[in-house]
Amino acid sequence: MLEVLVIGGGHAGLEAAAAAARVGARTALVTLHREAIGRLSCNPAIGGVGKGHLVREVHALGGLMGRLADRTGIQFRLLNTSRGPAVQGPRAQVDRDHYPREAQAELASLPVEVIEDEVVGLLLEDRADGRSACLGVELREAGPLRARTVVLASGTFLGGVLHVGEEAREGGRRGERAASALPRSLRERGIPLGRFKTGTPPRLRRESIDWERTRVQEGDAEPTFFCPETRAPLLPQVPCHEVQTTPEAHAVILANLDRSPMMAGRITGRGPRYCPSFEEKVQRFRDRDSHSLILEPEALESELIYVNGASTSLPAEAQEAFIRCIPGLERAEIAQLGYAVEYDYLSPGEVLPSLETRRIAGLFVAGQALGTTGYEEAAGLGLVAGANAALQAQGRPSWVLGRQEGYLGVLVDDLVTRGLDEPYRMFTSRAEHRLLLGIDSADLRLAHRGAEIGLVPETAAAEAAERAGRLARARELLLALPAGRGRTLADECRRPETELERLLERIPAEHHAELGGEDRERRRSLREAGQGLRYATYLQRQQRAAERLERGRRTPIPAGFAFQGLPGLSVEIQERLERAQPTNLDQAARLPGMTPAALQVLDAHVARARRESGVPRGTDAGPTV
Repeated sequence: MLEVLVIGGGHAGLEAAAAAARVGARTALVTLHREAIGRLSCNPAIGGVGKGHLVREVHALGGLMGRLADRTGIQFRLLNTSRGPAVQGPRAQVDRDHYPREAQAELASLPVEVIEDEVVGLLLEDRADGRSACLGVELREAGPLRARTVVLASGTFLGGVLHVGEEAREGGRRGERAASALPRSLRERGIPLGRFKTGTPPRLRRESIDWERTRVQEGDAEPTFFCPETRAPLLPQVPCHEVQTTPEAHAVILANLDRSPMMAGRITGRGPRYCPSFEEKVQRFRDRDSHSLILEPEALESELIYVNGASTSLPAEAQEAFIRCIPGLERAEIAQLGYAVEYDYLSPGEVLPSLETRRIAGLFVAGQALGTTGYEEAAGLGLVAGANAALQAQGRPSWVLGRQEGYLGVLVDDLVTRGLDEPYRMFTSRAEHRLLLGIDSADLRLAHRGAEIGLVPETAAAEAAERAGRLARARELLLALPAGRGRTLADECRRPETELERLLERIPAEHHAELGGEDRERRRSLREAGQGLRYATYLQRQQRAAERLERGRRTPIPAGFAFQGLPGLSVEIQERLERAQPTNLDQAARLPGMTPAALQVLDAHVARARRESGVPRGTDAGPTV
């Protein structure tokens, strides 16, 4: 019998199946189209600020996305280099053709069965505790397929509808049908589904663009990769190009707003605020004469150019008209129209921190089916859901990361406790401890956590521990070596005007050798140690805050705790607590509208309930949700 069955072959499903297999569960993946596994539905790029942090963490936990992006990258850039290291993020323009081929090869190397079929319903059984139990799925062609746990990672295919102008038809992605039967089945079981929207821009033919009138945007001369073990790009590196829109292009947009399905109200689902359609952007910023668009190659051997920043669902003639008002694109030919896709998602308030649904035991949810947007968020949630599904199938405790451990912990906690009113996108600003969660520390923070459950081999945790030791030795070296005038190199590192790379070049070669490892690793350790010394005061402050947070986490809210009717709390706060069902006081603190005074009242009620049950305050013993 299968232990884990994953629905969907996108980035969430791919990572879920791979994680479950690594944990040791007998795993299968159901997809509508086998050749579409790992396909990049929208932008042919991975990473960015916040998103690049997630990819680094997925890699530290044995996931696939970072490795795939490094292998298929055709341009690498480190974003936000003018700011501190905590908010710098790696990004890779990837080859759309190579990426899914590499993804499918990775999946084929794992003990994962791939089934090409459509899931039309869940096999459910009522339980005495009021929850249902998921026993597997009903396939359109093959019929019932039993599994101990199921991961729903259906992306935009769950009730998907594609929109171009006045035309609307069922579909999860251009040229691929939607999964329409499954959302009906979920609603029949009382599972509340919301409706979100996303979109994609038109693709232009390469030869129809006047490249001389665009601004070249090269990648970094020294690339920053997602995987520390990557030494150099495997594919040829190519530039992107920037163009500027014009008032004439904006006039076309404004003249056709009534033909936009979003503006005309034919799309009811809300889209991501930080990635609006071009028509929304023009309407919102009517005082702007120009917006930047980036022309990105879809693949080395493809004629298609992705117009980043011009997501639209206007009719074909309107898309062509506004594109041709842009300098350099006057003769541009649209090879593929932009379109919007509206789809169903399950409210994150319906899931536990393990990403198991509250109403259906054994059903886990990840990716856009849980209300996020972006490949990276999907991959992270897929890894967490797949690992926890495997653990439950094996009768082992669930595995949850804290907010102070990584952006993956922030992502899950935000979804479970805060809920959504738009598709969730990761930003570094969402992490209150972001100085502790830089891209360079992902393996130090997470490798041992992955090894605890088998997500990564013990050797990976040992390598991370060895690197931590090398980093500590590098810090000691900087504290000990003189820099002149009674100062040490550590003192120089703390000066904001000091260029760390030049400073580190002053360290004699014999001292480099004291650190051990390869020269590349030694230089990395020295650079990270220098950055740590520069931000030491802030890091210590955030570390103390994280420790306070951890102490709070050891005060769980008892299972079955009744939030309704608590004296001293407003009806609104009571309803939000009842809806979210936080498992500890820190989750309760992050609920919208929760004030410090209300949290103190809740703390007192929880403490009283724990005393009455004989559980001392501040311990993590006793029942938890």
